[in-house]
Amino acid sequence: MTHLARPAAVVIGASAGAVEALLNILPALSPDAPPVLVAVHVPPDRKNMLVPLLQARCALRIKEAEDKEPALAGTVYFAPPDYHLLVELDGTLALSSDELVHYSRPSIDVLFETAADAWGDDLVGVVLTGANQDGAAGLQAVARLGGDVIVQDPAEAVASAMPLAALTACPGARVLSLDALINHLADRTAG
Repeated sequence: MTHLARPAAVVIGASAGAVEALLNILPALSPDAPPVLVAVHVPPDRKNMLVPLLQARCALRIKEAEDKEPALAGTVYFAPPDYHLLVELDGTLALSSDELVHYSRPSIDVLFETAADAWGDDLVGVVLTGANQDGAAGLQAVARLGGDVIVQDPAEAVASAMPLAALTACPGARVLSLDALINHLADRTAG
């Protein structure tokens, strides 16, 4: 089903509890990891403080995604507050202020679905802690196109609704504790 070669990219979605999870995951990745694209629900009127917080702790470059920039290895791209982050078929990033999805912009589903279209079975999709259904349909799209799909163990998530919804939509997903998830991603993305 899934191959364990180094993927073209990793997409991560999270909401409530995201900061703690990402502070554990991203510093464990190698500085030359494939591009990592992250959608976190951040209030539209608030600056995303995750970028400076994580940059201080990571070997990877951490930045907010910009419209029409290529997704490059060694970089983590965060969807800016109040914008959907999309991936074009050629791997270029795009930003959109289209309608909210599951009351959210950025939407995890939008990121995952467009990344799945761009990278197919060469993609790793990860749904972390969160308090709504966003990410479930997106993870299903990643699985349908043969990508590696991972869900944080709902029992240890700060908010279990998002992982549970992802598992309902994608019952074949790997369920991993945060520690196991960190190890899996570090192994998959190593040079």
